[in-house]
Amino acid sequence: MPRPRAVAAVLLAALLCAFSTACGGAPAGPDTSGGRLAVTVAGSDHLGGAPVHIAEERSLWAAEGVDATVTTLPTGRDALNAVLGGQAQLGIVGDLPAVTAALSGRDVRVVADLSRFSDWRLLTATDRGITGFASLRGRKVGVPRGTNVEYALSRMLASAQLTAADVTVVNLTPNQVAAALARGDVDAGVTFPSFYDAARTALGDRYAELPFTGYTARTLLVAGPSASDEAVTAVLRTVLRAQRASAEDPAAARAAVVAQSKGALQAGYVDAFQPRYAYGASLSPELLTQLTDEAAWAKATQSLPGDADRASLLKRLRPGPLKAADPSAVTVG
Repeated sequence: MPRPRAVAAVLLAALLCAFSTACGGAPAGPDTSGGRLAVTVAGSDHLGGAPVHIAEERSLWAAEGVDATVTTLPTGRDALNAVLGGQAQLGIVGDLPAVTAALSGRDVRVVADLSRFSDWRLLTATDRGITGFASLRGRKVGVPRGTNVEYALSRMLASAQLTAADVTVVNLTPNQVAAALARGDVDAGVTFPSFYDAARTALGDRYAELPFTGYTARTLLVAGPSASDEAVTAVLRTVLRAQRASAEDPAAARAAVVAQSKGALQAGYVDAFQPRYAYGASLSPELLTQLTDEAAWAKATQSLPGDADRASLLKRLRPGPLKAADPSAVTVG
């Protein structure tokens, strides 16, 4: 059963406090006492941000002079809030939370596109009679709002010439979607891939899904104003080191992600889904195009005040650290 909201709020606050002593904010510069750069990272998606979790499991930070504190939060939206609130200098977030922060005028910059993923599923039950995305008209759909999963739903709807106005969107946490489907509270749901198996278990023989590849979710590394170029560059060099280690030994990399998930992910899921992610830290024209498209959608659906044009979104990129770590990885300008 889902935890009561009050308990969940206390747990989230405790996680955020873990970034700094007495919740006083993230350190703003080098830790001269230890001779290494002290960096706080708010993690989220274990598979999308796998290089960061691999670096943590295999203790790769020290090789680049980094003393990293990585804490994993339930969603990219939570990780972004940790950065915006000053509890972390860097965050692993989905593309949509980064876009909405930019449109809201928040001081956060995208420093790298860490991974891409396109294997989405609309989850439902056989007795709901949903045989295609057009069948969603007039139905209740559960989704964690404010995350890139919500944008995935919008693309599913658009593929059938529908919009969010044609359905009732029910805001659920990622781990509530399966239970809501089983109880019949919603007719369909979209959640993170790590919860697909939970829905299959909860629904049993009633489980049904509609595959969707019309949206490529990007896991981004974003930086708040307290993160120096020196620290961000060192983190990116560590990420690139972890990516090379992953390519050399994929099985060991998957095992590292399972270990870092602390029981949140099962080995079978990681073995099946991690190969479906395309990794490689980059800042590309394709990323900028996608952020611009998402900004236009977010501005129209959420009435956000910022500019959604390409030039405005380009200013939200911070290419200097990635250029320093790997000049060939930055192709946008």
